[in-house]
Amino acid sequence: MAAVGSDTLRPGRERAGDRRLLRVWLYAVALMVVAMVLVGGATRLTDSGLSITEWKPIHGVVPPLNEAQWQEEFGKYQQIPEYSLQNFDMDLQAFKVIFWWEWGHRLLGRAIGLVFFVPLVVFWVTRRIERALVPKLVAILVLGALQGVIGWWMVVSGLTVRTDVSQYRLAVHLTLAFVILGAILWVAGSLGSVSRGAAARGLRIGAGLVPAVAIVQIFWGGLVAGLDAGLTFNTWPLMDGRLVPDAAFRLSPWWLNLFENVAAVQLQHRLVAYLLCVAAVAHAFQARATAFALGSQLVAAAVLAQATLGVVTLLAVTPTSLALLHQAGAVVVVAAAIVHLRSMWPPRPVLEPAPRSRALSTNSEPF
Repeated sequence: MAAVGSDTLRPGRERAGDRRLLRVWLYAVALMVVAMVLVGGATRLTDSGLSITEWKPIHGVVPPLNEAQWQEEFGKYQQIPEYSLQNFDMDLQAFKVIFWWEWGHRLLGRAIGLVFFVPLVVFWVTRRIERALVPKLVAILVLGALQGVIGWWMVVSGLTVRTDVSQYRLAVHLTLAFVILGAILWVAGSLGSVSRGAAARGLRIGAGLVPAVAIVQIFWGGLVAGLDAGLTFNTWPLMDGRLVPDAAFRLSPWWLNLFENVAAVQLQHRLVAYLLCVAAVAHAFQARATAFALGSQLVAAAVLAQATLGVVTLLAVTPTSLALLHQAGAVVVVAAAIVHLRSMWPPRPVLEPAPRSRALSTNSEPF
C-alpha cells in the first residue's frame, strides 16, 4: 500500500485541483501573516508588548472576564519595571487598551498556527499533498512554532530589568516573520500553472539579491525600532550635519556600535536601504529585455517607494501612522521580490508525479 501523501494515489486532473486548493490555503495563511506583522507593529508602537506578563499558549486564549480578573492582570503588570519606572500613573482603563493589543497579537498568532496545522494534517491524510511538498510545509510549521517561542523569549527580556524588550530579540522576531512569509509565498508559487520559462542563472542571482538584502534591512529595522532610533537624527541625507556622525563611534568595543549605538544603527539602516535601491534598480536594468522585465520593474518601484516612505517617516519623527505604513511597505517589498524570484522557476508539471529524489538541474529551486 502506498504511503500517505504518495503522488501516485491521485490522477493528474485531481492533483491539479489539489494544487489550486493548496494555493488558496497558503495564500490565506500568508495574508494572516501580513496581518500579524502589522498588528505586531501596532503593538510595539503603542508600547503594549509587555502588558501580558505570562505565556499561556492554551489558557491565554481567554481574556479577563470580570473586574477581579482585570485587577489581577493589572497587578501582574504593576510588578514589572515598565510600570514602576515609566507607566506608574497608568490606571486600569489605560491598561486595558495596551492589554487588548497584546492579547490580539497573541490570538492572531494562535489562529495562524491552527489555520496552518489543521488543514496541513487534513490535506496530508487525504493524500492531497505531493510527497516533495511535505518537508517544505513541515519546515514552515516548525518555523511558525519557533516564532512563537521567540516571541515569548523577546517579551521575557523586558520583564525584569528593562522597560522595553531587547532590540536583538525584537529584530530576530521581526526578521523571522518575514522569512516565514517568504517561505509560504515561495511554496504557493511553486504550485502555479503559468510559466515564463526558466531564467538564466545570472538573472536569478540578481533577482535573489533583492529579497536577501531586504531581509538584512528588516533586521536592522528591528534594531532601529528596538532602540527608538527613528526618534533621533531626523534629517536626511545628513545626520547631525554629516554623512557619518561622530556619535556613531562612541561605544567600546567598536562592534557594540553596530547593534547598540542609536546613531550607528540608524546609519546602517540608511546604508542598507541605499544598497537595496541599487540592487533593485540594477536588476530591473538587467531584466529589461526579458520576459521578467515587468516583475523586476514592479519590485524596483516598490523598493524606491519604500525608501521614500522611510525618509518621510524619519523627517516626521516617526509618527505611528507613518511607521505602520513603512512596515507595511516592507511587506510589499519582500512579497513582490519573492513572487518575482519564484517566477523564474517553472512550476512542477501537474500531470507528472513528483519523483522520490531529484538531481539538481537548471530548473531546480532552493526551497
